[in-house]
Amino acid sequence: MTQIHQGAPRIGLPEVDARLAAFFTERSEQATRYGSEYQRLWSSARSASEGGKRIRPGFVLSAFDAIGGEASGVATAADAVDTAVAFELLHTAFLLHDDVIDGDTVRRGRPNVAGEFAGDAAARGIDGERAALWGETAAILAGDLLLHAAASLIARLDVPSPTRTALLDLLDHSIFVTAAGELSDVSYSLRLDEARLPDVLAMTERKTAAYSFAGPLAAGAMLAGAGGDVLAALGEYGRLLGIAFQLGDDLLGVFGEEDATGKSIVSDLREGKETSLIAYARATSAWPTIEQHFGRPDLDHDDGRRLAALLDACGSRAFVEGLVAEYADAAVAALAVPGLPLSLTDELSAVARSCVGRIA
Repeated sequence: MTQIHQGAPRIGLPEVDARLAAFFTERSEQATRYGSEYQRLWSSARSASEGGKRIRPGFVLSAFDAIGGEASGVATAADAVDTAVAFELLHTAFLLHDDVIDGDTVRRGRPNVAGEFAGDAAARGIDGERAALWGETAAILAGDLLLHAAASLIARLDVPSPTRTALLDLLDHSIFVTAAGELSDVSYSLRLDEARLPDVLAMTERKTAAYSFAGPLAAGAMLAGAGGDVLAALGEYGRLLGIAFQLGDDLLGVFGEEDATGKSIVSDLREGKETSLIAYARATSAWPTIEQHFGRPDLDHDDGRRLAALLDACGSRAFVEGLVAEYADAAVAALAVPGLPLSLTDELSAVARSCVGRIA
């Protein structure tokens, strides 16, 4: 995922990082009462939250600041920061759970929570299967704890009750929809359900758009007292942007440069992930050849490059690149509503256009 420009709100990501640090420090200190393993769990969860681009907090703060900020009288800057932190904790929780689902033990070039705990158990003489179970247990619990913390932060905001309820509903919807998308993703990979292109696009939207784009933007706007038309426009923009961004990630996952993206170009193909690229290829004459290699557990880097070349030759790459452009254009068009500040429109338009050509 590339860096998203966040503009220059009066409150910014340093405040989010400071609030996150305070949160994890407090929880780590509390954890000392319950044993060293629990304290280490919180330390590992803190590490998992570090190194990200803070895209979701940035959207919360940009919308809050551009639409009115504290001058709206609905919320303070501290409320906005806490809401931004809630969405970052939600993101970290989803990453922890996603790694367990995918069987990954490394993220951002270092052991994730599951990998750290499994590696420590193995170093202490625990056999591989039980060490892996220990790592997965730690990651699931850490994710659960951060999901709860995200909701708790929103529930404790000192804002008018209708606003707090709307924010809790927004968070609940984000979690509910994302889980539906994750379940569909796994069911398609296991071939439990047939995945046609409309199904893959719907799964793409559910996995990403609600909690990464539409939710944070709407949350920041709610805290600034935005009206229904503005909230609807931001929600539609976030939905469309989420699809464009995930389609871009599909392209990066196969055609990107690993040194630049930090992501293997083999993993999606090896795991048999039903992306937009694969959904298109299924309807082409190249599919019988692609199918022989797609989802092979022994697929290596050279095989992955050859499979990528087949996906390019059959038109999958060009088709998905076209979809990215279409969804990005539609996202920009969704911003054309009265009441949406020009500064925010310009910033969000630039974000949408940055989705196009990310691997060119």
